[in-house]
Amino acid sequence: MESNKDEALKCLAIAQKHRNAGNYASAKRFCQKSLTLFSTSEAVKLLEVIEVEYTEAESSSSQSQATGSSGAEARSSAAEAHPSAAGARHRHGGESSKAEGKSKANGDAGGAGAQKKRDYTPENVAVVERVRKCKVTEYYEILSVKRECDEGEVKKAYRKLALALHPDKNGAPGADEAFKMVSKAFQVLSDPQKRAIYDQHGSDPESRFSGMSSSRSEPAFSGATFRSTGGFEGELSPEDLFNMFFGGGGMNMNGGSFGGSPFGVFTASFGPGGFRSTRMRANAPREQPPAEPRSIWVQLLPLFLLFAFSLLNALPNLFSTAPTPDPRFSFNPTSRYNVERTTNGMHVKYHVNAAEFSGHPIAAELARNENKPGPALRKFENNVERAYTQDLFAQCQRGIDHKQRRKDQEVGLFGIGTDWEKVRKIEQEPIESCNKLKSLGLLN
Repeated sequence: MESNKDEALKCLAIAQKHRNAGNYASAKRFCQKSLTLFSTSEAVKLLEVIEVEYTEAESSSSQSQATGSSGAEARSSAAEAHPSAAGARHRHGGESSKAEGKSKANGDAGGAGAQKKRDYTPENVAVVERVRKCKVTEYYEILSVKRECDEGEVKKAYRKLALALHPDKNGAPGADEAFKMVSKAFQVLSDPQKRAIYDQHGSDPESRFSGMSSSRSEPAFSGATFRSTGGFEGELSPEDLFNMFFGGGGMNMNGGSFGGSPFGVFTASFGPGGFRSTRMRANAPREQPPAEPRSIWVQLLPLFLLFAFSLLNALPNLFSTAPTPDPRFSFNPTSRYNVERTTNGMHVKYHVNAAEFSGHPIAAELARNENKPGPALRKFENNVERAYTQDLFAQCQRGIDHKQRRKDQEVGLFGIGTDWEKVRKIEQEPIESCNKLKSLGLLN
């Protein structure tokens, strides 16, 4: 699965660490674990290198033992053959005595250190007893967090308990087991997938992941950056998890290390055997440079320009009076529209209200021009003529449509028995609105 790729890379890093330390058995186990989580070409090559080096180390160890035994036999026979053998034995015996004395001193010191009893306080005992009272799969109770807690609260609880239960700081009986329980709880609750399975089934989710591996092979991961959200599988020791979380253990490797920040930064190059350089940052927040103030102003500049243009467009309306609407009119006289007028262009008759028209600016313009039409009156009468002609066109079209329907009724479907004289009379009937348009020169 793609989600196990980060953990596979971490296992690969631990395998390289054990390989550098000469612990080929652990290196082989972690490399196989990496292949189980997510198969990569680097893990396959590293496993081959570890197996070769493991075989060479075993063969060289057996050869050195055989060489040591044969050398001892040769030295004893040479001492018997040569007169100076006594002096050689004396020097060899002196050196052996020094070595035995040094090893004895080291053994005494080690025994004294092993027999030294670790100190602890009542608070240490209380923390250990609280954790040990919980079942091994009661991960929320072990960390003293709620089920709806977020990842930050899980990390905070683990940090507090790990510092309180670490074997270097807590010598109370059962502290080691409590420390392992806390580490296990953190590995499960800090991984979203494991936590979801645990919330659903209430059991250890690692047994569900142990047999899963990815069927897809990815290319080399040099130069890439990966992020991880949880811990390793069960093979990651509590001490390694503690070192990775607090950045204090080092986990040094060839070309890189874990450490420096929570879950650290790991960079590794795996030698000339085809491995590539890898850089991985797991859950390390990147510090973003503070935004410059001028960048905010640049982002707001379009809004300022839009507001300025809107204000400039509104300025003329702010300092000018609203235009007065044209006076209302009608083409038919009524009690309201009681004053008849005629346009100066098409000589169309229309009627206006006397009080409204006398109070309109058009009346003031006529008074100034001695009843001669001005721009305002011409504009108003153009609107009157436009409305008049549009009404005539509508009436003409309705009249034409009405005549056509009457003709169609007289002719019928096939024209059998049609009174064609009546049809001609219908065609010759005048349409008054159309004749008016012809007289105005608007219709041919």
